[in-house]
Amino acid sequence: MTAAEIPQSTIEEKMLPGDFAVWLFILAELSVFALLFILYAITRARFPEMFAEGQANININAGLGNTLALLTSSYFVVAAQQALLKHLPKRAVWNIVLALLSACVYLTIKGYEYLHVAELGFGLSSNDFYFFYFGLTAFHMFHVILGMLVLIVLAIKVAKGVYHAERMNEFESGACYWHMVDLLWLILFPLVYVLHGGG
Repeated sequence: MTAAEIPQSTIEEKMLPGDFAVWLFILAELSVFALLFILYAITRARFPEMFAEGQANININAGLGNTLALLTSSYFVVAAQQALLKHLPKRAVWNIVLALLSACVYLTIKGYEYLHVAELGFGLSSNDFYFFYFGLTAFHMFHVILGMLVLIVLAIKVAKGVYHAERMNEFESGACYWHMVDLLWLILFPLVYVLHGGG
């Protein structure tokens, strides 16, 4: 069977949501984080006691709160996309607003967490654990802020009627980026806050 003979619906089902260029960008971002995670794991294996002491000084409940906030935000982004497919733009906008509010909860908790660690006298240059802790979480937080800007743009365009069930590609690209940010946290949280190295 030639490509021309394949039903259009079958072709569409095999396509990734959003733009292919966005997926290349997401792959590049995931690759960078994967390298950082590997470096973290290697360093933790070399200095297990240092990393265990460092983990004891960070608030696992704050990390859990951040996890719930980001998962909630992803839920609202999915709900916004479903609302668009049902031709309910106002509901889609409200769901994006709720996703942004959930992200603000994440930023608030992260700010409290950094303040707590700083009050204990630790910073980026204290030792290898804090270098990775601040480096990884701040790099991820930067992506959260960037993702929030993307969501704001999407909300504005939804309100203007730019997106609808027949025009979702750009919206899906933004949603995929946001889900990538959440996925990265689901790896970062147990790696930095929960798991302990042997030695």
